[in-house]
Amino acid sequence: MIRKEIVINIPNGLEARPVALLVQVASQYESSIFVECDEKKINAKSIMGMMSLGLASGEKVFVTAEGPDEEEAIKNIEKYLSSK
Repeated sequence: MIRKEIVINIPNGLEARPVALLVQVASQYESSIFVECDEKKINAKSIMGMMSLGLASGEKVFVTAEGPDEEEAIKNIEKYLSSK
């Protein structure tokens, strides 16, 4: 299992379109992937769950991945969330 703190750098935060793209990235992997923020732990492959977080640019989240491709999953999710 890998757990990493990531700062969201997407200009408008995680609105509908960025959430949909994040879910697409997460869904490419066999690993279980979760995003944690303020006591909430949400499956990164769930559009509705991710929308419920309402994350803004500059917020810090923890991303956890567990499974056979966890390293690649964390790397690419961090790359997406950190992009401007």
